[in-house]
Amino acid sequence: METPREVLFKTLKDLGENEFKDFKWYLQGKVLGFPGIPKSELEKADRGDTVDLMLRDYDINTIKVTREVLKKIPRNDLEEELSKFPSDPKAMHHF
Repeated sequence: METPREVLFKTLKDLGENEFKDFKWYLQGKVLGFPGIPKSELEKADRGDTVDLMLRDYDINTIKVTREVLKKIPRNDLEEELSKFPSDPKAMHHF
């Protein structure tokens, strides 16, 4: 089974450049009550860096946060695909 890190990386790779830019913009604000990631950290972050920043800041909630942002940009197809991955902290493996 793929790790959350691998699943998130594949998901972000499916975003076009403008979609990825919008995705990072949403991460700068509050998402699901979590504080945003500073713009200075996201500005030059590629997809892998962005996944690492999200895992650092959102930990076991990263899948939930990602799904929420995907709805906003909107990439419901990717959100639906990601919904198949367990986001329950008890069901997830260590990141």
